[in-house]
Amino acid sequence: MKLVALIHPCVSPPCLNVRLFLLQCVGSMDAHPSRYAAAVRVQQHRQEVINDLSSMVKELLMQFYKSTRFKPNRIVFYRDGVSEGQFLTVLNHELRAVRQACVELEPGYQPGITFIVVQKRHHTRLFCADKKEQIGRSGNIPAGTTVDVGICHPTEFDFYLCSHAGIQGTSRPSHYHVLWDDNGLSADELQQLTYQLCHTYVRCTRSVSIPAPAYYAHLVAFRARYHLVEKEHDSGEGSHHSGNSDDRAPSAMARAVLVHNDANKVMYFA
Repeated sequence: MKLVALIHPCVSPPCLNVRLFLLQCVGSMDAHPSRYAAAVRVQQHRQEVINDLSSMVKELLMQFYKSTRFKPNRIVFYRDGVSEGQFLTVLNHELRAVRQACVELEPGYQPGITFIVVQKRHHTRLFCADKKEQIGRSGNIPAGTTVDVGICHPTEFDFYLCSHAGIQGTSRPSHYHVLWDDNGLSADELQQLTYQLCHTYVRCTRSVSIPAPAYYAHLVAFRARYHLVEKEHDSGEGSHHSGNSDDRAPSAMARAVLVHNDANKVMYFA
């Protein structure tokens, strides 16, 4: 039985005036995939590399096993918030962290890993050569349009995918870079998988612009920020106090963003 675990980490700054970043990582809990669980950590600011990724992935893999009674044979790892100059650094660190998490679960356990970076901040736009194929009032390209020749890198594995139907303005396709692929997936298989994941986002009845795990990781970040704000209100400090309080220590903030295991089973962030 071939099971695939989808994992997406994310780094985002908290809303409070503290020098810490929130780290979110979501992973699929079934073979569809439709259910996800989340792991949240805090780390020092200005560090794009996720330092505690190994323990987060290990936690998600354990939850995957509890949910399915199987270990995943393949791991598809989507990552956003990384510029092209950081590709090598992030790949070397985070790929090693995922490998370490697998070995810590069981010696010799080495599932195939596919590492994909998602980019939305670029200036590439796609247009229909034939006006008959335009969609909507804005004349955008149809949802599912994929480009992997011509405007892509001549030697690296990347592609553009516009997975959503633009309602207003010009659609911006997402740019995907496949940095590592142990699973030997073809370009068509990866593009179809990515496009299908854009249809599984529970808050929308249409396809969205990036895969659902990426959206879920950002929702986890928003919820974690609310947990920190509630901690500020409950402590009675307010924003006028200095950042030297014990309640703003990394350990205290790490406890504030933790959720109960039962809540994590029901996608509390969605």
